[in-house]
Amino acid sequence: MPLWRKALFPLQLGGGVWCCQGRLAAREDMAARRTRPVLAALGMLSVCVASVPGPVMEGEPGGEAEWAEPWDGAVFRPPSALGAVGVARSPGTLWPGREETADLPVLLWWSPGLFPHFPGDSERIECARGACVASRDRRVQGDTRTRALLFYGTDFRASEAPLPRLAHQNWALLHEESPLNNFLLSHGPGIRLFNLTATFSRHSDYPLSLQWLPGTAYLLHAGPPLQERAEWRRRGYAPLLYLQSHCDVPADRDRYVRELMRYIPVDSYGKCLQNRELPTPRLQDTTTATTEDPELLAFLSRYKFHLALENAICDDYMTEKLWRPMHLGAVPVYRGSPSVKDWMPNNHSIILIDDFESPQKLAEFIDFLDKNDEEYMKYLAYKQPGGITNQFLLDSLKHREWGVNDPLLPNYLNGFECFVCDHELARLDAEKAHAASAGDIPVPEPHIAQPSHMDCPMPTPGFGSVEEIPDSDSWKEMWLQDYWQGLDQGEALTAMIHNNETQQKKFWDYLHEIFLKRNQNL
Repeated sequence: MPLWRKALFPLQLGGGVWCCQGRLAAREDMAARRTRPVLAALGMLSVCVASVPGPVMEGEPGGEAEWAEPWDGAVFRPPSALGAVGVARSPGTLWPGREETADLPVLLWWSPGLFPHFPGDSERIECARGACVASRDRRVQGDTRTRALLFYGTDFRASEAPLPRLAHQNWALLHEESPLNNFLLSHGPGIRLFNLTATFSRHSDYPLSLQWLPGTAYLLHAGPPLQERAEWRRRGYAPLLYLQSHCDVPADRDRYVRELMRYIPVDSYGKCLQNRELPTPRLQDTTTATTEDPELLAFLSRYKFHLALENAICDDYMTEKLWRPMHLGAVPVYRGSPSVKDWMPNNHSIILIDDFESPQKLAEFIDFLDKNDEEYMKYLAYKQPGGITNQFLLDSLKHREWGVNDPLLPNYLNGFECFVCDHELARLDAEKAHAASAGDIPVPEPHIAQPSHMDCPMPTPGFGSVEEIPDSDSWKEMWLQDYWQGLDQGEALTAMIHNNETQQKKFWDYLHEIFLKRNQNL
């Protein structure tokens, strides 16, 4: 284990339970703020543990490759003849349904803020394979008809997970946002808590990789002529734009941009490394920065190059930071998804920061393009007729089952809901076939999410090495701790489910035992 990670473990207990509760409350508030923009986009509204000893778990500290299952991994068991293990149901279990929905499988949104049906608490939905009932009424959690619980990743807290984990229920995860919202999902024990996933990864069950790209027309949109941008350069504008107000993120982008600024002019708006003001107070409002506001887009289109650095590094995690500059006819200078080339309109449309050995070398290349119009325009060739040559991108846009601002297609929230419904209907049919076959047809195997459904590695510094950064650095204190605490939390909840625990408060006992076990191995 690296020395810098060993140094993090003593910090995990600092402050006692009060520290823990305060931090979780702060994260819940942050999660609530992040949920609101998601609803708008869809057109709708340090771990500190208690000291009570718990069960001892085996396992080596470290990343994904070092982690070993402390048991056979059989968290997800098919329904048994004895019914759902650990369920204490009363005859008065409530179900707010009508007679015509009595036999339909129920999908319970455990994250009620994303429930896409109003004004009631339940709704019959019609999907490709048949009908289900979507609900946000937690009173139906223990009902045998409730076949799936739907979670929003930003809101998911291991310490508040519904226990016991019922044998007949699948857990479905919607998490199109950055891993910084919940690092539990970046580790095997965390993501394998779920059966079905909809994430930014192409490998998830319901991929949302292109959630920020409406279609090819968005890419083909013509930006201002190069001569107009050259005029803005003569008026004193820098070649590079940086617009960020979310500072101190896992990708540590500000550290890189700060170094890049030593070698080339960068106009930085927003709250991070700010050296210029946006022209109007309305544009200075950070809520405008991620929108398609016409006035904002007109201003951003003055720049030839946009620094497009994601807040976290994960395969297929691509946001408006990438697609918006391309829409405006600018060239993104990009760091984010390591697999981004797979999604580009052609093989010469963006500049990858990690292709350059240093910020200085990158600055020299941008300066070269800034002074050579012919070479610069090669990066915009995809906007010409027939310029989008990436068949994988074209096929992905054509065959996705949801749309972005497309009235002819469902948004991905409703689409994912129907995906889960269809899966549960198929699972019910398979279980009925097994029951009718006198054992000739096997019990359907549970579907379990895999680490590739998120595929987010440990955060690394935006510039330099971890060892070069002092322990007091805010990035090192926050994000490296959060990342490894996510592993601990996933292991703790998985162990609780395996042991058929029914009390959420025992989570802290399990977490504390994992902490002690790791310290023994230091």
